[in-house]
Amino acid sequence: MTEMVYGAVPLGAGEPILPKWWRTLDKLSMSCVLVLFVIGLLLGLAASPPLAARNGFEPFHYVQRQAMFGGLAIAAMLLTSMMSPTLVRRLAVLGFLASFIALGFLPMFGTDFGKGAVRWYSLGFASVQPSEFLKPGFMVVAAWMLSASQQINGPPGKTWSFLLCAVIVMMLVLQPDFGQACLVLFGWGVMYFVAGAPMILLVAMAGLVVFGGTLAYSNSEHFARRIDGFLSAEVDPTTQLGYASNAIREGGLFGVGVGEGQVKWSLPDAHTDFIVAVAAEEYGLVLVLIIIALYTLIVVRSLFRLMRERDPFIRLAGTGLVSMFGVQAMINMGVAVRLLPAKGMTLPFVSYGGSSLIAGGIAVGMLLALTRTRPQGEIGDFLRGQGR
Repeated sequence: MTEMVYGAVPLGAGEPILPKWWRTLDKLSMSCVLVLFVIGLLLGLAASPPLAARNGFEPFHYVQRQAMFGGLAIAAMLLTSMMSPTLVRRLAVLGFLASFIALGFLPMFGTDFGKGAVRWYSLGFASVQPSEFLKPGFMVVAAWMLSASQQINGPPGKTWSFLLCAVIVMMLVLQPDFGQACLVLFGWGVMYFVAGAPMILLVAMAGLVVFGGTLAYSNSEHFARRIDGFLSAEVDPTTQLGYASNAIREGGLFGVGVGEGQVKWSLPDAHTDFIVAVAAEEYGLVLVLIIIALYTLIVVRSLFRLMRERDPFIRLAGTGLVSMFGVQAMINMGVAVRLLPAKGMTLPFVSYGGSSLIAGGIAVGMLLALTRTRPQGEIGDFLRGQGR
């Protein structure tokens, strides 16, 4: 009646984007990522000058580049975290298609930079590793397929996602890049399990992984050498694992002191794959435990927020992204302490690397976008309502 007399009630302006983003964001997880990046810069100041000297650059050449790439990664993370789940999915599809095509052309146009695996495109001023950008895109695309298969008369998304995962793993193995292949397979396996995969299928997949590992050991000298070094009763002190193990022992609880570490002069990958060895030697077990706690906090908080989510796509995509993030960190640190064979995998936001930093920023931005608080109520309330 009031509207008939006085006209329609004007709608209030919606909440501005930035305040709404800040209010709904998982600020603690984002803060942990920023702290990890600062720790990475701190460790880069210690680990990269010897490499810069060997390559004829200024002492802090790699630190400056890490700061530049890290700035781009943080910007990508913040922008992506403001997106809606629908926009995240569209971005992931486009990014996945571009990186998948780039991965396919690597054997013809890629380079190995003398490391025995063709994984990069050289741009002169920098290099790009397509597999780093492929991972977050694939996790979201696979989650889309798996969630679509749960709908009535939905497409066979589980089969499609499995076939796509198999193709990607095969392409990565042929590089060879067994570490990234295992990471992609693990992330997809976690999503498939959450989506309701039968146990017999998961057991069969585990058997195929063991069979594939045996086959790779028999036919790849690169793979066999790393496995033999890992299984050896004694560590050769002149290998990367030997240097890293000795540095961790020397560091003790509080480290030998800032700038006093020696492992950075011996390890060619001290600023990337074995950055934890530098942290343990110079700052001790205390800093390593802080790094582990930061990764654990990000993973646990994200999983708890995803548990309250009703949308199957958001739950699956977020679970895949956070699983991949956490396992990559675990693999990198596991290699440094010789719990796992060498994989050539960076520590997210801590290790040096343009592709890994920027792709990691996009992946965490997607995760933050998917774990934002939404006015949907608790999933437990929904399930209780269904049971009435």
